Amino acid sequence: MDGILVVDKPAGMTSHDVVDFIRRHFKIEKAGHAGTLDPAATGVLVILIGKATKLSSGLTSGDKEYEATLTLGKRTDSGDAEGKVLSESDTAGITEEEIRQAFKSFEGEIEQVPPMVSALRHKGKRLYQLARKGKEVPREPRRVHIKELRIKRVEVPEVDFSVTCSKGTYIRKLCDDIGDKLGCGGHLSYLRRTRAGEFTLEKSVLLDKLKSLSRDDLERRLLKI
Repeated sequence: MDGILVVDKPAGMTSHDVVDFIRRHFKIEKAGHAGTLDPAATGVLVILIGKATKLSSGLTSGDKEYEATLTLGKRTDSGDAEGKVLSESDTAGITEEEIRQAFKSFEGEIEQVPPMVSALRHKGKRLYQLARKGKEVPREPRRVHIKELRIKRVEVPEVDFSVTCSKGTYIRKLCDDIGDKLGCGGHLSYLRRTRAGEFTLEKSVLLDKLKSLSRDDLERRLLKI
C-alpha cells in the first residue's frame, strides 16, 4: 500500500500519535508524516504510506496556511496556551489600530528565533527535551516569509487572524513577537492548519472516520504517487 493520506488532526494528539494509530489500525509497516503539528493544534496533517515516505522532504517544503488566535496580555514559555505563564499585563489601553500596525510590521521576510519548545535539534537533542529539563540554549534566528497576515476579528485581548507562510515558520513565535511589539506580551491560544503545500482541509478525513474504515477502504482513499 503506497500513497498519501490527508488527515484532519484532532486536538490533544501528537502527529506521531496519528501515524502510530494508522500503522496499528490498518496493519501498515511503513508510515510517516510530512510536517509536524503541535498537540493542541488541529487541521491538515499529511500522512505518507509505503513508498510515499520517500517524498517527505519535498512535501514539507511548501507554504502553509493557518487560522489562529492571539491572546494578548499573557506571555508563556512555550508561546502557546500549554506553557507556563511568564508574565501578565493589562491590555485595556491597546487600540485596534495599534494591533493592526503591529501585525503589518511582520509581513514579508522576517527573522524568527525558534522557540525552545520545538522539534529542532541542539547537539543531538530535541529542543523540547532540553526545555522540559529547564534548560535554554542559544538559537540562531532563521529567515521566514510571512506572505499574508490578515486580521479577522479584534476583541481585546483576543485577535483572530489567518496567515500564509513559508516552511519553518512558528505561529507560536509570531504571536509571542507581536505581543512583545505591543508591549503587553501574548501567546497563541488557537491554531488550525488549513493548507500544507497542495493539500487542503477539503481533501482531508477525520480521525474518527478512519476508525470505521477497513484496510481496503483506506487504500481507495489514498492519493496515489
